[in-house]
Amino acid sequence: MIAYTLPEIRRLFAYLILRHAHPDEHIWSWSNWRRRRQHQARTSHYRRRGHLP
Repeated sequence: MIAYTLPEIRRLFAYLILRHAHPDEHIWSWSNWRRRRQHQARTSHYRRRGHLP
């Protein structure tokens, strides 16, 4: 997975502090899904252009 980005850290912090309608597990699982998806997209992007990992 890719590293945490500043906007994502801000979003996580805000959601954990303000305790929106989502439980903590939902917030962390969303973050993990997002980072995993960004990694997949980045890998696919470079692979399509012929770059080796």
